[in-house]
Amino acid sequence: MRVSWGFDAHQFGGEPPVRLAGVVVDPGRGVDATSDGDVVAHAVADALLSVCGKGDLGVHFPSDDPRWVDADSMELLRQVVTRCPGVRVTFLDVTVIAQEVRVAPHRAAMQDNLADALGMDPGAVSVKATTTDGMGAIGSGDGLAATAVVTAEVTGP
Repeated sequence: MRVSWGFDAHQFGGEPPVRLAGVVVDPGRGVDATSDGDVVAHAVADALLSVCGKGDLGVHFPSDDPRWVDADSMELLRQVVTRCPGVRVTFLDVTVIAQEVRVAPHRAAMQDNLADALGMDPGAVSVKATTTDGMGAIGSGDGLAATAVVTAEVTGP
């Protein structure tokens, strides 16, 4: 059994919409990013890559490579899954950190999308949110972030 943690953050800007776990959560805003900037998908992908000892998202999908401009981050997560043979995610815990973006109305869809991408039961996926109570860049509404904790069984290399 292995446990790993992932993190991602992006500033607001760029083309709308804001997506979290592939779900449009804010159609009027975007984030500055090479891909679609889905902080949840990025945090989960980093945690999974760590579990299987394969670096981070930037190693596999560098931001200076034009192939990843506007890439679908949930598709990148699916590609990460294929790069981690012998790894079965048993539980996923995601926290979205944002002052203004609301997760609650989208939680079930986010859990379903993540479970589908990782090949697991949606009941083993937790998605929650918090604010920074007005502190720092996230609290002032400049951007958002996500953390992900993955537990996984590793049977392969």
